[in-house]
Amino acid sequence: MNNPVDHPLVRAHLDAVARGTATLPPERRRELLADLREHIDVSLTEVPLDDDAIRSVLAQLGTPRQIAEAALAEEGQTPPAPESARRTNLTLALAVLALPVSLVPLAGPVLGFAAAVVAAVRVTRSRQWTRREKRQAAVLMVSPLLLTPAITVAFTLFSTGLTPSALLLACALGFCPSPIAALRLSRAATRVRTADLPA
Repeated sequence: MNNPVDHPLVRAHLDAVARGTATLPPERRRELLADLREHIDVSLTEVPLDDDAIRSVLAQLGTPRQIAEAALAEEGQTPPAPESARRTNLTLALAVLALPVSLVPLAGPVLGFAAAVVAAVRVTRSRQWTRREKRQAAVLMVSPLLLTPAITVAFTLFSTGLTPSALLLACALGFCPSPIAALRLSRAATRVRTADLPA
């Protein structure tokens, strides 16, 4: 292997830094990773290319978490902190359940919206997600409050009236953004948990 940056230990280190700095502006992130690659390449050109030498160079750089935290701090960002899987799963379950619960006759839409709001509040209070992720998720989770009535009005105006099946369809369509938010948050939570893979 001629290029030290292609070594599995180096790739794992750089991948972990990339995951940990996902919230940086794209240009800043590319610059950071390019600087790290260059430093590693230069440091390893004059030593035997074995695992011990690579580990030594990577240890001098710091762990992926340390590198990511320093880069985020330079941009005025605080790194996301993972929370317990139980807490995360409860938040995501509330967001996902908003859709099926909304289909329960009579009280369903109110209960579905309540589940979505509770999930949105839990997301905004968590340190696991970035400000941007929280903002996007909150908008998606509370959007049924506007979407469901709008879709209901559209069915009423552009069809023969509001039938029970049309009302159910309006609820199903109106509450779709909540599970989408849960999916995006789940991916972000996984990224945070794996941000400090091998040093």
